[in-house]
Amino acid sequence: MSFGVLEGDAEGLTVAQIDGHPFGEIRHTGERWALADVRLLSPILPSKVVCVGRNYADHAAEHGEQVPSEPLIFLKPSTSIIGPRDTVRLPPQSKQVEHEAELAVVIGAAGARRVDRAAAPRSIFGYTCANDVTARDLQHSDGQWTRAKGFDSFCPLGPWIETDLDVSDLEVRCEVNEEVRQLGRTKDMVFDPATLVSYVSHVMTLLPGDVLLTGTPAGVDKLVDSDMVTVRIDGIGSLTNPVATLDG
Repeated sequence: MSFGVLEGDAEGLTVAQIDGHPFGEIRHTGERWALADVRLLSPILPSKVVCVGRNYADHAAEHGEQVPSEPLIFLKPSTSIIGPRDTVRLPPQSKQVEHEAELAVVIGAAGARRVDRAAAPRSIFGYTCANDVTARDLQHSDGQWTRAKGFDSFCPLGPWIETDLDVSDLEVRCEVNEEVRQLGRTKDMVFDPATLVSYVSHVMTLLPGDVLLTGTPAGVDKLVDSDMVTVRIDGIGSLTNPVATLDG
């Protein structure tokens, strides 16, 4: 396993291996492979995943909730993370597991601790696609979100980290078996990524590589065994994961 840099264009993408971690100076090893010959893992394994609830008004409305006056944050464990083409496992405890397509922020080498909004973009390394998979029935029955959000495989990330991207108005889409379920735009976030990074950094220190999920637009719905779920975000790419029932 190693990190790499995506090079080329749609006619010929390659992955150039780098020495060590992508934070800081990039040092190429000289090894290169066609993208089609590489198995992509989650592009980062953070110490924590900080998520934001009800950050799109239409999603809050579809659950009969009000838009919060300040960001509503919760955590997913690092053990929930999987990469592209890894399987989302439906746990036997839940009968209503749902997809949530989201833009994910990856924190850079400097981290973020009590940064103001103006400085927050300097703490961002880049962006990737995420699926905040949620056991909706357990979220309602538990009265809090840890179990519903925290199962193994409930945080697909990928396919890679885009480090040069204007995220002010990007399409966020979720497809299940090629049917469009969610279709929103980042301009409709209640709190933009810089505001979220600043807010969270005044609660907890964000370490290099930590991931911040920025909320999901309306259209969340149930996943079932044998589904194929894809999150697509303009300027980044697509994150596809099969869905299967977890036995036992």
